[in-house]
Amino acid sequence: MLSSSCRRRRRIRHDALEVVRLALHSTCGVGKASVRAARFQVSVIAIPQNRLKTEKVGLSSVLAPERVWGRLKNLHKGHCMVAMARKAAFFAFAFLMACVFLRSHGAAPGAAVQSAFRNASTPLSSPHDDRRPLRAGKHGHRRGRWWRAMARDPSLSPRFPRAIIIGVRKGGTRALLEMLSMHPSVITAEKELHFFNTDEKFSKGPEWYRLQMPPSHDDQVTLEKTPAYFTEPEVPGRIASMYAGLNITDLRLLLILRDPIDRLLSDYTQLMHNRGERGKARPSLDEVLLTRDGKHINTDYKAIQRSLYAGHMENWLRHFSRDHLLIVDGDRLIREPLPELKRVEQFLGLPSFLGSDHLYFNATRGFYCLRDVRRNRCLNDSKGRPHPNVNATLLAQLQEFFRKPNHKLYTLVGQTFDWA
Repeated sequence: MLSSSCRRRRRIRHDALEVVRLALHSTCGVGKASVRAARFQVSVIAIPQNRLKTEKVGLSSVLAPERVWGRLKNLHKGHCMVAMARKAAFFAFAFLMACVFLRSHGAAPGAAVQSAFRNASTPLSSPHDDRRPLRAGKHGHRRGRWWRAMARDPSLSPRFPRAIIIGVRKGGTRALLEMLSMHPSVITAEKELHFFNTDEKFSKGPEWYRLQMPPSHDDQVTLEKTPAYFTEPEVPGRIASMYAGLNITDLRLLLILRDPIDRLLSDYTQLMHNRGERGKARPSLDEVLLTRDGKHINTDYKAIQRSLYAGHMENWLRHFSRDHLLIVDGDRLIREPLPELKRVEQFLGLPSFLGSDHLYFNATRGFYCLRDVRRNRCLNDSKGRPHPNVNATLLAQLQEFFRKPNHKLYTLVGQTFDWA
């Protein structure tokens, strides 16, 4: 005898397949569709050769069949939490909209459309997942909530970021993002997208980028964070040209900087930890920071290049005016985060919200943690790792090496820091 959960899953699968069949039959007029369910995914594997009618049809008349929308509505309300039902419902809706578009423009599906659906390796789950199947993993449950939220509130929509945290790596970008995420007017992207510094992703175009963002209201600020942007030479031009083409003039850039030597040591610590996780050798600090003769700083080491802020800043200021870029003091953000957060709120045009009741000092971790309406939380264990000891000779070499680049930075941005 089948369990209740098994019977429910069978019913969900049956309803999902019925939605697809009715969508094809009622909207596209293509008769019966051959469908199959595999691994709780719905795929259209055959579409008959029947051509769509060429006359233009109004949207209301196309969406008239109550059986399609009744099934879709019941499926959505009854079993939203089941991954297969969510996939099937979205697939049916997406195909329904495609049929409406083709039919309203007098087009026919033809062999190309049939081939595309027949050969698709996976069904479309969500525009947020880069055409990968929606999993019940790290982000799948959140994307499901996005779609349900947009179904309830038509004013919600994925929007282009109005603010981007461009860097710098190991400067405190995650802390800044998490703190700003407590503001009700800020919507943060889940992960680092690396859109502007990856050719493969950038070639997908602005619309793909927009659809990676969580839904937001028009009066909210969507915020993305990718620390690698600051040190990649092609990124400033790409951001400037894309946003100019979109006629978005209010983009704001956030850059968080800390003592370049401390940042360098954090970067080294992270890299060595990763090498250890992969079972690779971990060279000493002197081996990577100094040339073979031990007399000069190894400028080919990427972690050192990332701490040469002035050269990267010159590149950004060629494409953006200074008033579009706010430099957050990463060392002050660690010691006294609230004044820096107030600067960010003002820069982004946000109403004042974040206060001392949103932060508390964790003596065990040695830095401030977050207190929001849901729970108290700190950054994960990858943050705040102890740095390696630096001998006095190497420290003096590093201080002398960074002295001129640091003063050049102060001149460029008109701002000094405690590590000056």
